[in-house]
Amino acid sequence: MKKLVLLGGGYGNMRMLHRLLPNNLPEDVSITLIDRVPYHCLKTEYYALAAGTVSDQEVRVPFPEHPRLELKYGEITNIDLENKMVHLDEGEPVPYDDLVIGLGCEDKYHNIPGAKEHTHSIQNIEKARETYQTLNNLPANSVVSIVGGGLSGVELASELRESREDLVIKLFDRGKIILSAFPERVSRYVQNWFQTNGVEVINGANITKVEDQTLFNHDEPVHTDVIVWTAGIQPNWIVRELDVEKDKQGRVVLTKHHNIPVDEHVYVVGDCASLPYAPSAQLAEGQADQIAQILQKRWSGQELPAELPTIKLKGVLGSLGKKQGFGLMAERAITGRIARILKSGILWMYKYHNG
Repeated sequence: MKKLVLLGGGYGNMRMLHRLLPNNLPEDVSITLIDRVPYHCLKTEYYALAAGTVSDQEVRVPFPEHPRLELKYGEITNIDLENKMVHLDEGEPVPYDDLVIGLGCEDKYHNIPGAKEHTHSIQNIEKARETYQTLNNLPANSVVSIVGGGLSGVELASELRESREDLVIKLFDRGKIILSAFPERVSRYVQNWFQTNGVEVINGANITKVEDQTLFNHDEPVHTDVIVWTAGIQPNWIVRELDVEKDKQGRVVLTKHHNIPVDEHVYVVGDCASLPYAPSAQLAEGQADQIAQILQKRWSGQELPAELPTIKLKGVLGSLGKKQGFGLMAERAITGRIARILKSGILWMYKYHNG
């Protein structure tokens, strides 16, 4: 029996399971999925969990069941590529014939002193829960600073504003305007929403140091009761320690068939993969679709395609609380109620098809 081992139960490996199970897995192949928690987590919704506007259960989806799918729970401590073994913090090492690494990302602190020690995070479900507890136990008129004006920071700031109207919310961003990767129309719409709803946006920020309840912007201290960090990501530390070729962002360089150049049996999916796009859930799913097809061809001894089609991304949608939103669909900017409805619909469809 060949062993396919999937590391991480995120969007990429969840799509792998649904592409192979129940009918596309050869009889001589079994799958082991290893994750730290016993369910798939909707990471794109952690901002709402942290803000207190959705329950913990709403961001969880059960893993599928199948006789040849084994679920293992624990912390991965090492990937031994030479001996084809995955080591966990407890129990025996897990051997593999084929490996798909989908361990996601962590916060990147850009070597800013104190940032890791004195800020909260929404990068995994445990940290999002801790951030929820901290934010929602604050007394009235407390100051919350969110560092990073990208998608995560914007969604958290707007959701927290609707959840806690009594808080003072500050959003620090390096750019001249938030969401600098979006069209200017979208950025201005979001910036105006914040102004109307009493969220202070500090553009051109440069966080130089973080201390307990103090943020230093251009070396000037800013008192804050809680700081949440959404200012950059990097691959999981397990991947960062792998002795394989990486790009400047520390992501693993892959062949056109999504495996590492020195081993056709080791694939990387999602945030840890070096791809010509920004990391996203739909990118991980598109990549997983192709990896599943490649595995099936390799298992059956078929020739691999000379080229794989370009992964088509439909766009990106963000929320501004429960009633407004923004996004970019087919290179067209959309704002307002329709963007929020679209995002809610896509989330419902995902949970309906995967739950």
